[in-house]
Amino acid sequence: MLLTLEGLDGSGKTSCVETLRETDLLGDATFTREPTTSWYGEAVRRSVADAEADPLAELFLYTADHAAHLARTVRPALDRGETVVSDRYSDSRYAYQGATLTNRFEDAVGFVQEIHRPWTRSPDVTIYLDIDPETGARRSGATNKFETATHLKQVQENYERLLAAEPDRFVRIDASRSIETVRADVLSTVEELV
Repeated sequence: MLLTLEGLDGSGKTSCVETLRETDLLGDATFTREPTTSWYGEAVRRSVADAEADPLAELFLYTADHAAHLARTVRPALDRGETVVSDRYSDSRYAYQGATLTNRFEDAVGFVQEIHRPWTRSPDVTIYLDIDPETGARRSGATNKFETATHLKQVQENYERLLAAEPDRFVRIDASRSIETVRADVLSTVEELV
């Protein structure tokens, strides 16, 4: 099973992944994240830090990181029969890069999805941690160009489009509550899955 956690910056994804890692619910699961710690992921982080980075070029950096992540981590672990838990995955790209490319493409989310469709591996289940853009920006500290409330509003709209298109894959959890409550809900959701 490929289980992904998605949501706006500041929604608590990383904390929830760490909570899952600390339990034995998933056995010998592989825990991973995007962007990765590879040189591809480093290129992504450098681009995020550059306010002048071209959004289309940035998309392809994220896409290269995702391709390497699939080849080196996700597919090998799934082939070994392991559950893979990823803190962000392709839905982040559809939502975030879809938001950065709205001025270039009539359907930016669809454009990003079409680039991935022939070769990516869709998650089996995605836990979506739902918070409003203002809370996300405040919690994340708005430390980069993707963490502003204005940008996160468009990202949230893109996530809502993804949830509407595949309601059976997504589990929505209200992340505006305390992190302890959100973690408990994530654990409960994963217990039901396994």
